[in-house]
Amino acid sequence: MAPTPFGTLKIGDDLPALTFPPITRQTLALYAGASGDHNPMHIDSDFAKQAGMEDVFAHGMLGMAYLGRALINWVPQKAIRQFSARFVAITHLGDQLTCRGTAVEELEQAGEQYVRLRLSATDQNGEIKLQGEAIVLRSYLM
Repeated sequence: MAPTPFGTLKIGDDLPALTFPPITRQTLALYAGASGDHNPMHIDSDFAKQAGMEDVFAHGMLGMAYLGRALINWVPQKAIRQFSARFVAITHLGDQLTCRGTAVEELEQAGEQYVRLRLSATDQNGEIKLQGEAIVLRSYLM
């Protein structure tokens, strides 16, 4: 199904996919510095290998940040009422994440209209790395 401009979104419509560059060691170092998350599993190859991993891997919250960036490309930030994600699989060096969304439900609460979006981030092989959802205020979609 072709992506839908957000203002005309209907239940079942897909939002435009957003693909990010492959994850590099520089990506991880920059994210660690910006987030303050210096967990050695993400930045120290020797440490990661001693823990049984092949190499360092991306912070889970980096993937969520990518999903969030895709979300605000689709809808104004002020329309977002909820945003959550669940980490499904490790994102390795070289993985290229693509974030997608689909409108799945219309909601009403306290006289306001909302749309629930199902979100995902997959790698270049189609493996799901994160699954999430967002609830956005419908009035910003018109």
